[in-house]
Amino acid sequence: MVLPFLRLAGCGLLFLLLLSTTPTRAQAVPSPGENIAFLVTFGSQADKSWGDDDFTQTFFFLIPKENRQPVHIRVFDPDCGGLYDEAKFGWNTTTEFSLYGGAGAYSTPDARATEPRGQFRAGTLLKQLKFGSEKTYDNKWYSFGPLNPLEGEFVPEFDGYVFKLVVQGKAGDDGNLYRYFLSTSPTQNVPVEGGNAFTYEYSFRLSPQKRAKTHLYPFVNDRVVSIKQSNFDVDGDVGLKIFSVAKNGHPAKVSEDNVWASSTHLIDEKEHGLSLDLQLTSLTKATNDLVFYVTDQYGVALPFFAIPLGGPPRYRYEVDVKIRK
Repeated sequence: MVLPFLRLAGCGLLFLLLLSTTPTRAQAVPSPGENIAFLVTFGSQADKSWGDDDFTQTFFFLIPKENRQPVHIRVFDPDCGGLYDEAKFGWNTTTEFSLYGGAGAYSTPDARATEPRGQFRAGTLLKQLKFGSEKTYDNKWYSFGPLNPLEGEFVPEFDGYVFKLVVQGKAGDDGNLYRYFLSTSPTQNVPVEGGNAFTYEYSFRLSPQKRAKTHLYPFVNDRVVSIKQSNFDVDGDVGLKIFSVAKNGHPAKVSEDNVWASSTHLIDEKEHGLSLDLQLTSLTKATNDLVFYVTDQYGVALPFFAIPLGGPPRYRYEVDVKIRK
C-alpha cells in the first residue's frame, strides 16, 4: 500500500507505485472481492429496460512490461443460451467478442468513453469471434491466445502492455452472461503476476441474494476534484453508499427502472491516488442487471479496476481534539 504522505504530482508515477505495491490476487473478472454475479451484454434488439443501455461492453487487460511470457484472456460461458444466460423470447442472440492490441487500442480517447462511439474500436484487431446459442461453450471456457504481451499497446502510466476486448450484442434480444480470467494457461486459471483488468463503464448482474454487498472500485487520480456517479436501471431496490479513506458510507443516488440517475460528490485530497468503494446493498432477491460509470469534474470517465489500486479502501477515523485553556 502506498503511504499516505506520498502525494505525487505525476499521475503516471503514482500508478506505477500502486501497481507494484498492490498484492497479486486471482485475476478473475469480476474479482471475488467485487461480488458481482456476471458481466452482461444484451443483443441489439433487446429492450433497454432489461438493464443494458448500449449493448456493448469494453474491458482492458494490463500485463506488466516485465512479463514476456504468453498470456491468455479466458472467457467463461461466451455463448448466449443455456445454463446462465437470460432468455427473453427464445434464444436468438449473437454476441461478438473482438480483441485489439497495438497503437491506439487504449490511448484513443473514444476507447475509454462510456458509450460505443467514434473510434472506440481503435487498435489492431487480433481476433474476432461470434457466439450464438450453440452448446459448445455453454458453462465452459474459451481462451483468446496465446498472446505475446508485446502485441498489446504499451501504456507508460501503467508501465505495461494493454489489450482491449470489446463485446457487442448483435442480432437478438437475450442477455449474455459471462466472466473473464487473465491467465498464463490456455486451459486453467493461473494468474498473471502483477496483471489487472479494468473498464470505464460496467454492465453487470448483481448477486441475487438479499443484503448481498457488491463493491465497485473506481480509481481517483490526483487531478480529481469531484466525481459524478451515474447508474442505469437499478430498479430502486439497491442501496448505494461511498466508502473511502475519507468517506464512511456517504449515500449516493440510485436509478429506477429504465432511467439514469446520478449524484455528485466532492473528493478529499486524502482520496487522491486511491480507489473508492461504491458499495451496493441488494434489498431484494430479485435478478437485477444494471450499468455504472463514474466521471470527474470535466466529464472524463474514471476506470474501475478488478483489483483496486492501493487495495480496498478503509476509512481513517480522525479525532479533532481541542484543549481548553
